[in-house]
Amino acid sequence: MPQGLDPAAAAELMKATAWNLPYVAAAIGMGLAVIGGGLGIGKLAAAAMDGIARQPQAGGPIGTNMLIAAALIEGGMLIAEVFCFVIILLK
Repeated sequence: MPQGLDPAAAAELMKATAWNLPYVAAAIGMGLAVIGGGLGIGKLAAAAMDGIARQPQAGGPIGTNMLIAAALIEGGMLIAEVFCFVIILLK
């Protein structure tokens, strides 16, 4: 219990804090989804550029595969954000 508050005010503070916890969890989840997706697409692009630099004639298929993989990563990131948003809406 926080010091300096009467028991009724401390109980109200704890109740308000517990009520906001799903919003904080959803915000952290959205942030982690965006960071993870950004890092994944960044690593994917770096590997594709490295492969194209080593074999320029394979640039077309590497670029196509990179775009497909980036779309899959982006889709997973979007689904994670939608789940976090649903947590906010259903709370």
